[in-house]
Amino acid sequence: MGRRDQILETAADLFANKGFHGVSVGEIGKACGISGPALYKHFESKDAVLAAMLVGISELLLEEGQSRVRAATDPREALESLVAWHTDFALRHRSLIVVQDRDWQSLPPTARERVRLLQREYVDVWAAQLRRVHRGLHTDRARAMAHAAFGLINSTPHSGLLADEAMRGVLHRMAMGALVGG
Repeated sequence: MGRRDQILETAADLFANKGFHGVSVGEIGKACGISGPALYKHFESKDAVLAAMLVGISELLLEEGQSRVRAATDPREALESLVAWHTDFALRHRSLIVVQDRDWQSLPPTARERVRLLQREYVDVWAAQLRRVHRGLHTDRARAMAHAAFGLINSTPHSGLLADEAMRGVLHRMAMGALVGG
């Protein structure tokens, strides 16, 4: 892992635990084993760290979602793959889920707009497959279903009751049951 990725991962954990406004550049640097000012070699500000973090995960989710749909042989398989991917992401990146949910409003306006655009595109990837599975399903309803599935899957940071593998199975079954039935 490069220094830039280390900073982003460390900052995500700190932001998740203390909130974006509760963490200083010095704390991020110290947690990475560098001085606060050395962090500026990689990011121009703490705002830039948050922007890189949330834009980056939004780009990753969209790119991987599109790739999984292209690789699927039918819409149900695409949904299975999307659910599996999003579930795995949420379980591996709990801190990012918390930061996205709680601190996105702290993004600079340009980054906030970019994140929202990427998120809408990601929702539309899911909605398109839902509309293919459920013929005649209105686009708004398909988007609402996708958002509901994200809410279910993204609840993972708030539950430590099950081990990750057990939680993965629960989330996958519940999301697929909600999206396609049965």
